[in-house]
Amino acid sequence: PRGVAFQGFQILDVKAKPAAIAIGENAPASRNPTLATKSAAKITTARPPDTGLLRYSIAESLQAKQPFVVAFATPAFCQSRTCGPAVDVVDAVRKRFESKGVRFIHVEIYEDNLPGNGVNRWVKEWKLPTEPWVFVVDRSGVVRDRFEGAISVSELEQSIQRNLLS
Repeated sequence: PRGVAFQGFQILDVKAKPAAIAIGENAPASRNPTLATKSAAKITTARPPDTGLLRYSIAESLQAKQPFVVAFATPAFCQSRTCGPAVDVVDAVRKRFESKGVRFIHVEIYEDNLPGNGVNRWVKEWKLPTEPWVFVVDRSGVVRDRFEGAISVSELEQSIQRNLLS
C-alpha cells in the first residue's frame, strides 16, 4: 500500500576486516579434488559436470605459479540461487582465457557435497561466511580481486584483463 509508514529493524555486524580472504592476501594452498583424483560426479554438483573447471587444484596452481580464477559454489544446494550462474560465468570466461595461461577452478561448499555434513575444509581455509565467491589470483599467489554473490561475464573478464594479463 502506498503512503503507509513502516519501520524495520535489523542488527548489522560490521567488521573492521572482512572474514573471507581479502584482496592483497595470499591464497591458501587448498588441495581441492581434481579429475586426476576423483570422478566428476563426486567432485561437483553441477549437472552436467563442469569438467573444464575440475582439472586443477589451487595448491598445484600456486606451486606452478599459474594465475587462476576459483569459484566456491554449490550449484545443486545454493542458498541464494546465484551459485549455478556464478559457476556458469566462470566456465564461460574459461573458454576465452584458458589459452592465455589462466586456470579456472570450481570448488564445492559442502563436505562430500552433502549440506548436512557442513562446509568442507577448503571453505574453512578461505574463511567464507557465505557462497558463492569468485577469487582472481595472480601468478605470485596474491588475491587481486574477489566477488561475493552474483557476477557477470564482463565483470570477470575485466578483472582478469586488469589483474592477470596486464
